[in-house]
Amino acid sequence: MGVPKKRTSKMRRDRRRAANNKLAGGPVQVIACANCGAAVMPHRVCAACGNYDGKKVKAGRDD
Repeated sequence: MGVPKKRTSKMRRDRRRAANNKLAGGPVQVIACANCGAAVMPHRVCAACGNYDGKKVKAGRDD
């Protein structure tokens, strides 16, 4: 029976496990934009109004 020559580090083990978490396809988290109320994924610029963290970042669809 094969035995590993070296112990797998915690970082390597966790990185390998984390790579497969995307395949689960869990529910996508969505919040309401503070400026216009449109549905936006967290930590992303709002596509409707172009605001992020209360500041105008880019031109949105409504402009």
